[in-house]
Amino acid sequence: MALQLLKETKFWRVDSEDEAVDMITEYKDNAIKGGYTVTKSGYKIKTKKSKGEIVDLWAEVEITFAYEV
Repeated sequence: MALQLLKETKFWRVDSEDEAVDMITEYKDNAIKGGYTVTKSGYKIKTKKSKGEIVDLWAEVEITFAYEV
């Protein structure tokens, strides 16, 4: 019995919203060459607060890949 990966979702933390958008665009542009399809993608801006002040800001990127059979 052969096992074959059909689909997976990956998560990354990047420093900014611009990086998140660039990353998603890059994966979509390289899909044909990489042998996958991006079926879902998005990002969320996250913050860490201390005493009511923002001390850290980042974006979390989520991309779901579907692989060719």
